[in-house]
This record gives sequence, C-alpha cells and structure tokens, in this order.
Amino acid sequence: MTLIDGPRLAPASGAAPDALVVFLHGYGADGNDLIDIGRSFAPHLPSVAFVSPHAPDPCGMSPMGREWFPISFRDPTEYWRGVQYAAPALDAFLDAERNRLQITDDRIVLVGFSQGTMMALHVGLRRATAPGAIVGYSGMLAGPEHLGEAIARPPVTLIHGDRDDVIPVQMMFQAANVLAEKSIPVEFHVCPGTAHGIDQRGLMLGLTAIRTALGLR
Repeated sequence: MTLIDGPRLAPASGAAPDALVVFLHGYGADGNDLIDIGRSFAPHLPSVAFVSPHAPDPCGMSPMGREWFPISFRDPTEYWRGVQYAAPALDAFLDAERNRLQITDDRIVLVGFSQGTMMALHVGLRRATAPGAIVGYSGMLAGPEHLGEAIARPPVTLIHGDRDDVIPVQMMFQAANVLAEKSIPVEFHVCPGTAHGIDQRGLMLGLTAIRTALGLR
C-alpha cells in the first residue's frame, strides 16, 4: 500500500480544528488542483482544516499528474477494480488524519472531483464509521451493483454540469438512483451550461452541503 499525503490548510480561526474537509482530485491532476477551493471556503468554515492528498500513482496519460487508478476507457470493469485498488491508501490516510487532528469520523467531509468522486463514494460508504458527508462533483459511482457492501450512510450531495462530455450527467442520475434505492440520503444538482468542471454555483452548493453536515447553518 502506498502512503499518500498532500497540501494542507489550517483553520482560518487559528485554533485547533474541529472538523476536516478532504479534497480528492481527478485523474491527471494532484492535490494542488483542489486545495484552492479550501482557501475560498475557509472564511465560511473558520474552524475547519483542509487537506488535498495526491493520488498514489503517477498518471499514465499525464506524467506530471497523479491517478487514483489507471483508465483505459476500454474495460467496463476498470472503475470497480480501480477503486478497490486505491481504497486502502485513502482509508489509511483518513484514519491518520482523524487521529492526528483528534476529531471523530463524523467531522470529516469528503469532497471529490471526477475520479476523486469515485473514490469518495467507494471509501466513504464503506468506512466502519460514516463520515459527516460526501460531496461529489462531475463523477460517478463505480460498481453500482456492489453497493450492497456499503455499511455507512452519510448524506451525499452530487453536483454535475449538463455539458460534461467526459462523464455525462446521466452518470450522476444513475448514482443518485442507486444510492436512494439503498436508503443512502442523497440529493443532486445539475449546473446548466457547465462542462467537466466546477462552476460558482457548484461551489456554493458544495459549501452549503459541508456547512449543513457540520452543523454550521
């Protein structure tokens, strides 16, 4: 198992954190890609720490970036095998961060983008103790037929652009339906005109989901 790490932000308050937001980047990026979202969220979440770990492996199609698992777009089972491969490293990282900050699992929110959303859903729904919430941008549920393995029921918020030509918005609807069938609380939002990315509306929706999960309404 590869140990992972990445950039961190301490709480804006200057005090010890009472919660943690973990950003999980997409294929070909690294932890630096999403940590700036933490900087924009920090004034609204002053007691929260942020971390954005680099995925475990160099990206096969973008050597300057990282990947949670390789993608060939030829094998329909590669997403499921991929999340299983990368899960132990992410699980261990979450355990280490929880213990380091001396917080509980329900004070951790996972925020994923694209391949990072696949990881957030796979790991977050299988943690022995549920995280506070999962926010997934522009992603999908890997191996939906295996969701019966899920033991955690955190609230899930899915956000997707209707112009996404990398992971079509239909994958968000599929994920939402499967989650609801398994009694996992889920809400979803479509961002009109947005491609494979996160727009301002999406950022605000994500922030609202985090604040709600942490009792900061």
